[in-house]
Amino acid sequence: MSFPEIVSRERWRAAREELRRKEQAVERARVALGEERRRLPMVEVADEYVFEGGDGKATLLDLFGDRAQLVVHHFMFAPEQDVGCPCCAAFLDQIGPLAHLGARDTAFAVVSLAPFTRLLPFKARMGWTVPWYSSCPSDFNRDFEATVDRAGAPAERPGLSCFLRDGDRIFHTYSAYDDALDGIGALSGLLDLTALGRHPHSGDRLRLHDEYDH
Repeated sequence: MSFPEIVSRERWRAAREELRRKEQAVERARVALGEERRRLPMVEVADEYVFEGGDGKATLLDLFGDRAQLVVHHFMFAPEQDVGCPCCAAFLDQIGPLAHLGARDTAFAVVSLAPFTRLLPFKARMGWTVPWYSSCPSDFNRDFEATVDRAGAPAERPGLSCFLRDGDRIFHTYSAYDDALDGIGALSGLLDLTALGRHPHSGDRLRLHDEYDH
């Protein structure tokens, strides 16, 4: 493991200031990119998808509750599995109280391919309270590209999709998949600030939070 160079406080401040100027340029670019993202056109969702959750059947409109916006986390969990994707689980671990989103007129929900009867025990094991739904057997995952064809076979990928409603009309505004989620969660964002970065330490890999040897 390679550690950074050891220098005086004065040299550290000078190096930090040089890096800060570059960070400010990246921040300005990030803000501009966010503004451009919000100017993306949107497409109306014509299909009435039906999900299964803790309260039974629910449509995509139901997932909004009384909010104007909805963020869906596409959580990789195949129908035949009993345990969800560790990377998706690590992302979901970082979602705090939904009141912060709700205060900004935004709902949050998790959607997976597995039947709800398989999702429920895993959700309880992880201690999550966020709304979680099964999209089986609808085409929701495929239509929003959380399930794609790779090497001639269907494959899941993690993602986020954002929706906006106008009355009962729903519009798809944005989606991000795979590595694009890295900068969204607090885990990768915090580790990127450290000297050793986000790479596994001591050969450890990303696991479910109750599988680490503490």
